Amino acid sequence: MGLGLSITGIVLAGGQGRRMGSVDKGLVPLLGRPMVAHVIERLAPQVDEILINANRNMSQYMALGHAVIPDAIGGYAGPLAGLHVGLTHAANPLVATVPCDSPFLPRDLIARLSAAIQDHAADIAVARTFDQPHPVFALVRREVLPHLTQFLQDGGRKIDAWYATLKATEVAFDDQAEAFRNINTADELRQAGVGGS
Repeated sequence: MGLGLSITGIVLAGGQGRRMGSVDKGLVPLLGRPMVAHVIERLAPQVDEILINANRNMSQYMALGHAVIPDAIGGYAGPLAGLHVGLTHAANPLVATVPCDSPFLPRDLIARLSAAIQDHAADIAVARTFDQPHPVFALVRREVLPHLTQFLQDGGRKIDAWYATLKATEVAFDDQAEAFRNINTADELRQAGVGGS
């Protein structure tokens, strides 16, 4: 895996899905399977362990065959809450995050992020396409957990504000910009079902 370190992958499925009528986006069907199943299919060959961060429909997520962990912080605190609980449970020194609504994520995502975190001796590597960072596509060192815990205890919730406090590096994926397409609306779901990759 580039670093010689094992990697835990966390699929972030703990949100409220507000832009899709508050449905559980990871479980929305795409091409006959829950969207999260497509995400796991792409992520699994790239990591050593998968955890699913979810706050509802736990049994449906458990049926996918991976450990399911809810936020430790109440009130749907966002992706940092998912990363926080993932870092707490991860068996490995590096932790990757991906969202449950990006079924076309790059097949070389983790290889490229892990090369960058090593080359730059960074705390975190974040994917970017052109001038747009994608903070929920990231690889983090597990030892940042105490720092993140403090940030959340102090009321911090914004993922980019937390990243700004770390030694971060961005990794360009301009060659695969479409891979970061996420599905937030019924329209986007329809388009993905027709033009999936």
